[in-house]
This record gives sequence, structure tokens and C-alpha cells, in this order.
Amino acid sequence: MSRQRSIGTAAETAVVRYLNAHGFRHAERRALRGAYDLGDITGTPGLVWQVKSGAAAEQASDDRIARWLEGVEKSRVLEGADYGILVTKRLGVGLANAGNWWVHPSLDDLLSLTSSGPPLYRKLDLRVRVRLADIAELLRLTGKYGG
Repeated sequence: MSRQRSIGTAAETAVVRYLNAHGFRHAERRALRGAYDLGDITGTPGLVWQVKSGAAAEQASDDRIARWLEGVEKSRVLEGADYGILVTKRLGVGLANAGNWWVHPSLDDLLSLTSSGPPLYRKLDLRVRVRLADIAELLRLTGKYGG
């Protein structure tokens, strides 16, 4: 296994362990599936997860985050999921603290998790950055995800 792949596997495993311990007991790493990328983590119906790690994630520019988010959206559509979630490892925050890594939802997605109103900001594509711990808690509190 290449060094890059082993870094990715370790990061995906860290996120799965975090999710398992925080209300997503069926989350698991997804086996590679050829040309159609359906995300890195499965077992969370309605959610598609992509995990980025290593120096690329720790030092990612806004443009790189935007490209990754385009890939997450393609995976979300292919899977027919409600939300696509990009998790990026933070510089200096190790595998044991994956709950403190970044998640990059749109403001519209974040607000829709806390209200039942219509989308407000989709046309503007406003992005925010929150901790994995916070987004996992929001998802779990909806009662629709996790369990």
C-alpha cells in the first residue's frame, strides 16, 4: 500500500471511530468501488462522507476545498443522499482527535439541519467551517441520522 493511501486509510478509520463513538454505530469505511466515487464512509443513510488528510488537507487552499466539495456533491447526487460531508484533517490535530477536524458544509445545509424551513442561501453558495464533533452532534440531534 502506498504511503498516501495508508495516510488516507488511517484518517478514514479515525473518522469512523469518532462517528461510531458518537451516535453513528453503523458507520464504516467503504470499500473502493471503481469509477463511481460514493464516498469514503458508509452505514450512515442519507449522508455521503469524504475524508481528506495529509499535507494536502492540512494546507488546503480555498480553491482546493472548493474542488473537493464539487466531488462530494457529485458523490451525494450519485448516492441520492441528503448531505455530502467533507472532513479535512487539521494541522497538528492527530487521529485520536478527529472530532476536532474540519467539516465544510454550505450555510444552507447547516441551517437546514437546525430548521425545517426552505433553503435560504443555496444561490449564494456560502461556505462555513465547523468541527466534526459539532456537525455529528447536529446530525444526531435531528433524529434522522445516527443511531
